[in-house]
Amino acid sequence: MISINNLTVAFGGFTLLNDINFHINDNDKIGLVGKNGAGKSTLLKIILGLNTPTSGKVVRPAGLQIGYLPQQMEHAKDKSVIEETLTAFSELFSMQKKIEEISEQLAQRTDYQSKEYEKLIISLNEYNDRVSLIENEPVESQAERVLVGLGFKREEFLRPTSTFSQGWNMRIELAKILLRKPDMLLLDEPTNHLDIESIEWFEDYLKNFNGAIVLISHDRKFLDNITNRTVEIMLGRIYDYKVPYSRYKILRKERIEQQRAAYENQQRMIDKTEEFIERFRYKATKSNQVQSRIKQLEKLERIEVDLEDTAAMTVKFPPAPRSGQVVFRAKDAVVGYGSKVIISGVDITIERGEKIAFVGRNGEGKTTMMRVITRELFPIEGEALLGYNVDLGYYAQNQEDILDKNDTVYDTLDKIAVGDIRTRLRDILAAFLFRGEDIDKKVAVLSGGERARLAMAKLMLKPHNLLALDEPTNHMDLLSKDILKQALLKYDGTLVIVSHDRDFLDGLVNKVYEFRDGTVKEHLGGISDFLERKRLSTLSELERKETAAAAVEEKPKPAPGVSYAEQKEQAREIKRRRARVERCENEIAQLEDKLGKVEKLLAEKSDSQGLSELLNEYDELKGMLDKKMDEWLKLTSEN
Repeated sequence: MISINNLTVAFGGFTLLNDINFHINDNDKIGLVGKNGAGKSTLLKIILGLNTPTSGKVVRPAGLQIGYLPQQMEHAKDKSVIEETLTAFSELFSMQKKIEEISEQLAQRTDYQSKEYEKLIISLNEYNDRVSLIENEPVESQAERVLVGLGFKREEFLRPTSTFSQGWNMRIELAKILLRKPDMLLLDEPTNHLDIESIEWFEDYLKNFNGAIVLISHDRKFLDNITNRTVEIMLGRIYDYKVPYSRYKILRKERIEQQRAAYENQQRMIDKTEEFIERFRYKATKSNQVQSRIKQLEKLERIEVDLEDTAAMTVKFPPAPRSGQVVFRAKDAVVGYGSKVIISGVDITIERGEKIAFVGRNGEGKTTMMRVITRELFPIEGEALLGYNVDLGYYAQNQEDILDKNDTVYDTLDKIAVGDIRTRLRDILAAFLFRGEDIDKKVAVLSGGERARLAMAKLMLKPHNLLALDEPTNHMDLLSKDILKQALLKYDGTLVIVSHDRDFLDGLVNKVYEFRDGTVKEHLGGISDFLERKRLSTLSELERKETAAAAVEEKPKPAPGVSYAEQKEQAREIKRRRARVERCENEIAQLEDKLGKVEKLLAEKSDSQGLSELLNEYDELKGMLDKKMDEWLKLTSEN
């Protein structure tokens, strides 16, 4: 599909990418990984054609439709959510307008045998064919399904996009990209602004996407669930394996070990050969053997060990001063802004040494609750109090708003450091990979990952016994996240963390508070236990099952005077309806499975033989599925 040939990118003497080559095939699901600053985002922009390499070229087939989601982008502010999302169908609307114009022209013409009339007929058929491919269901239904999957509530569809945060506007842009149904997706950290539920839905979508994907992500589980190939950029070179990320790490480690062993064996052989040459160089009786071994060394293909970037930040939290047993308590708290209530009936008790996760949809109140813990916000009703001798360290999600962009990296720490710690600021910054000239950089020019590291370095300046971390791993590369996780596991204070990164939370936290529908619910155990107790592999399935169950299991209250027999008949009818819904859902699942197999056969079809039969089968299955979906909607909407 796309070929990257001898690609080099250099800036002022520094080579970012050095003569790299690889191909992207039609159904590749590639995880593009590497440290922050390795050149991942640059490579995506070059593939798309936004940036030009220093040398080399990218070969793209004509007409290839690419959907690109960058880390940062401008968002429309003058439309509602649904209006902005429907702009994804601008090409469809344009074709529909063309169909209307051509149809109007045909209605007015009588030169049925002319070439102009024939051209109009051909154009009309072409437009109709293209429209039928795109509009296999109403565009409003398509947009609604994707928006709900990405976390929007239906009552939010008419809200202006200007009233949503940058993260939610990014979801709208992602929805538009998915609805355009491109041939290929280039996604730069798409999960940064998604919560766990939306990530689960997005995973399912990408698993079923019929096209190539190149994905930059620092979420190991997301990479493992989506990708079948890993391309790592390290020190300007690429390492390409046809396996997901976790498997790649194992294979790469084995490869490095094998290379080192082979290199060491070869070096021993070279040393012995050179020793023989030096020893017998001037002996006439050994001259033939010496010459033979000299030629052997000259022809020898020297083994090289792949270069590795071993630079890593060093995180070790200072020992936590002892606090009281209860670190934070909220009782019957109603939390919000002004008269707007976000969550109510909040009962939370956090005890010394606990490691706690706040999870749930974005907008459900996780960050708002963090602001209550940090005393930036106070409950509208009820109480929320920090415990005895609590010293709080806070990492806010929006570091770009909190760090002073006019300060240098060094100034950021120097302004708040006191006492002996001031003499160790350079060492602390070096531990977070700010070395040499890096410490004089302005905050304004730092990348998202560099700002995350700088904000974390600020927490090292003073010992805290309560760390409140709001999405600390956004923009951190995989290695930095692993190092931070290990540091938090060793931290002897209390931890409250907001995160959607399942791999990061797994094994780190021992209690989960779920924020959902304006309430907070406590779950003992880690994030895996939390998901397992719901007997689901994804939180999106929970949403789907709860909706269906509510539709069929809500028992109507009998009116006064209803007989016992009538009540029993009502109960039997509810049971029958529930059985019909369950049977209908099973039939839908079977049809979707068959449809998926036919779609796969169509995607793999390289000739026209049997194509007509496959298309007929596809149309038949699609019609049956549509009918079953209508039946399911009717059953679940009955009172």
